[in-house]
Amino acid sequence: MNRSQLECLQIFSNTTIKQAMQKLGDTERQILFVVNKKNVLIGTITDGDIRRGLLNGFQFEDKIEGLMNHEYRYLNCGAVDLQNQAKKIMVEELVEQIPVLDENGIIIDVIFWTDLFGIEHVEDRVEHQTPIVIMAGGKGARLDPFTRIFPKPLVPIGNKPVIELIMERFYRYGFFKFIYTLNYKKEYLKLYLKENTFPYTIDWVEEDVHLGTAGSIYLLKDKVKETFFVVNCDTLMDVNYEEILDWHKESAASITVVGCHKEIKIPFGVVELSDGRLKKILEKPVNDVIINTGVYVVEPHVISYLQDGVKMDMNNLIELVAAKEKVSVYPLYGNWFDVGQWQEYKDNIEIMRMSEDV
Repeated sequence: MNRSQLECLQIFSNTTIKQAMQKLGDTERQILFVVNKKNVLIGTITDGDIRRGLLNGFQFEDKIEGLMNHEYRYLNCGAVDLQNQAKKIMVEELVEQIPVLDENGIIIDVIFWTDLFGIEHVEDRVEHQTPIVIMAGGKGARLDPFTRIFPKPLVPIGNKPVIELIMERFYRYGFFKFIYTLNYKKEYLKLYLKENTFPYTIDWVEEDVHLGTAGSIYLLKDKVKETFFVVNCDTLMDVNYEEILDWHKESAASITVVGCHKEIKIPFGVVELSDGRLKKILEKPVNDVIINTGVYVVEPHVISYLQDGVKMDMNNLIELVAAKEKVSVYPLYGNWFDVGQWQEYKDNIEIMRMSEDV
């Protein structure tokens, strides 16, 4: 690994969480090495550390020093048979990156799993019985006039409809049971799902009337008896769905909302007032927010909050549950595509054309 590559993976402890998130997204290595002013390694930070920190009350402008790990695996550059030692540690301790330090504790190299084994480290694939409920009954009015002809779930991304890409992403992590809620142009969807050969188990329920973004989940009361995902049919994410499921279970939550960090840029000067007087003017401020991605993990008893034939949207259901039970949030950053509006669809198509999925 050359010097510039090493520098991309190094970060100072006074860096903000937001800056660390952006750097993790740029490097795509899932880990950064925290160094002091003399470039001596003093800790590490991962996307998981940041995620837990945000949920424990840290803010985007806080420094990472409160989140970094001070205990980490490393090897000395003078060690005998360096690569074999790295292999042993990686296999036995499931470590995917090991920094190599000189006698002063300065990083001179990083050994990655892919360097030694040639492929990404993938755990033994486990088939999950967890159902994936894809909400596919809406009219897709924001994609009009496209959806006058096709239902939104069949909107193409490259040479595949969006729902096929959703299923592929879940299947990558061992999820194979899909249940669709259908309404608008449902015959198109049923025909598509019947005529294509998929390695999945596919079922559906049908609304008689539009029941909102959550109401049709009631129709699953006799089909779903275990924890399940709920996914909007216009949402694509590059994320490990097993990690989301594990997070949900560890949180002991009734619902987990998957959120994504976004910068909201206001293209105007914003005036702050205090007692009717000007306090200050913020020129084109940037706000950091967590956006609801439309992906949820739900416990089966939550269905009891719904009523037969009664319309309810997902935000209302979540508010009802949150008033009595725990609702957690799984925050991620980047790698979220919303194809439910024309401009977003066009913008994301350009990004996804470079993806192996399209």
